[in-house]
Amino acid sequence: MAKFRMDEDPLKERHSGPRFSVRFVLALLLMAGGIAWVAYFWFVVRVDPSAAQPGEPGGPTFMGDLGRGNYGIGIGAFLLGLAISAHPSTPLGRGRGVVVGMLGCFIVGLIWICTFYLFTNTSTELWVLGDLDQWNLVVGIGFMAVGFIFATRWE
Repeated sequence: MAKFRMDEDPLKERHSGPRFSVRFVLALLLMAGGIAWVAYFWFVVRVDPSAAQPGEPGGPTFMGDLGRGNYGIGIGAFLLGLAISAHPSTPLGRGRGVVVGMLGCFIVGLIWICTFYLFTNTSTELWVLGDLDQWNLVVGIGFMAVGFIFATRWE
């Protein structure tokens, strides 16, 4: 049985490492880069299929050639960054951060899939969900898989 001193708070979270490790900075860069990749593709490169006269893809030609593969690159980089942040050397990989990361990924994945199913056969076009079609299931399950990576770190 653990003994606590009177001046010590037993619920206080203990940090076993630095706040900003190389792994954590890499995870942040991957997550920010993934979001930036998808946003750049959406706003600059992507041709709007609902436009009266669709134009030519903008930006770098290789991004236009990739088409929906840009979502795979961006969302994949974001999920990889989340998975890297589950390591104990990062703030999300230890203490309460593990629970926050695990539950957050589970909830985001569930909301992603439910939102896709709610708006599948409607005339409402959602931002990325409309372009991904059935690949939305892979994205939602990917978030849940990262949640399971966090679950393996839970003590």
